[in-house]
Amino acid sequence: MKKLLKNAQIINEGSIQKADLLIDGDRIAKIAPSITDDTAEIIDLAGKFLMPGVVDDQVHFREPGLTHKGRIYTESRAAVAGGITSFMEMPNTNPQALTQELLEDKYKIGAKDSLANYSFFMGASNENLEEVLKTDPTQVAGVKIFMGSSTGNMLVDNKTVLNSIFSKCDMLIAVHCEDEETVRANSAKMKEEHGEDIPIRFHPIIRNEEACYKSSSMAVELAKKHDTRLHILHISSLKETALFRNDIPLKEKRITAEACIHHLWFDESSYDEKGTLIKWNPAVKSLKDKEGVWAALLDDRIDIIATDHAPHTLEEKQNTYFKAPSGGPLVQHALVAMLEFYHQGKVSLEWIVNKMCHAPADCFQLKERGFIKEDYYADLVVLDIDKSWTVAKDNILYHCGWSPFEGQEFKSSISKTFVNGNLVYNKGVFDESTRGMRLEFDR
Repeated sequence: MKKLLKNAQIINEGSIQKADLLIDGDRIAKIAPSITDDTAEIIDLAGKFLMPGVVDDQVHFREPGLTHKGRIYTESRAAVAGGITSFMEMPNTNPQALTQELLEDKYKIGAKDSLANYSFFMGASNENLEEVLKTDPTQVAGVKIFMGSSTGNMLVDNKTVLNSIFSKCDMLIAVHCEDEETVRANSAKMKEEHGEDIPIRFHPIIRNEEACYKSSSMAVELAKKHDTRLHILHISSLKETALFRNDIPLKEKRITAEACIHHLWFDESSYDEKGTLIKWNPAVKSLKDKEGVWAALLDDRIDIIATDHAPHTLEEKQNTYFKAPSGGPLVQHALVAMLEFYHQGKVSLEWIVNKMCHAPADCFQLKERGFIKEDYYADLVVLDIDKSWTVAKDNILYHCGWSPFEGQEFKSSISKTFVNGNLVYNKGVFDESTRGMRLEFDR
């Protein structure tokens, strides 16, 4: 069935234009000032904003093996309610996606359960280079390296192995960068002073700017040495932003970077209220660091905004410092959080769409998504820009049942989300009769 979206304000490629949009099957068939089609279902948007679906290049949906925290079904459902129509999921599940067979097992779960479009990263370890090099760059988002241990045990700390991966892998490598020796030394010092129950405010001192910069700069050095396509995830410090360029277009960059919602929203002053709920790796740091990441986003040294959605149960998060895992749920609230900065006058709607939709598509060479164009997939989000709401237990969709934004009033709402032309989310109501597609890449 065709769908005709009338009277939309389309946010796309740096402009906002009033137009109609015709969906035929899973594609955008036509965009024009006025469209008539008697065979189409008419959806009058009454002047609401229409944007491409958000592409989130870093999530942890916890399946297989960690399903008490989240599942691909539950977290993709929360994602589409938040305007995210495509996600790229990380390999530190149980078992970890360290072989092609285990990677494909995750794709099977995605095909069966995901309401959003999906891709899964191939994981790298100190022992699986042969498997990594079998990865098909047209069918898989990239290869993920933990250059610093986070939740899970996938640390790649063998410099010979790192050199081999960077020199031999011909597809995008995404990295988590924190220097393990620095973190261990800082942890030991703090434990000696405070025991096991370290105050959470010391998290950005343990996982400090130097730990991040030492690892990020090594990754950049390796990428430059081997001309590797490198993407550094969740930049959290001012110092790291100096590693990146803004004098060439994104499509020409060999080294790119991402910032995450929590590092743009929270800073070290937030620990007093939020405690371990905002314990992430890399850590939420100082106001100076937050402002530095913002500055790098605004001048295009940092290319993408993502979530690093990583749910844990509330019981797990409420442990003492060393026992509380790092990470938190964000996909349902990421876009509306960024729209708060639009309401504050900090950024434009066009800028948000660029950083959350266009730039991830360009960075990963995503095939026919991330833009509102004829013949592209109809991944679309309708914004109710002035419909405020407050995050509460009864409207949180994450399997873990909590959010660091609980109690926050947002000025904007997600009204509708289309995935491949299907109206999957409509003002709180889900149509779960279809599933998302496996993402493909033009590489």
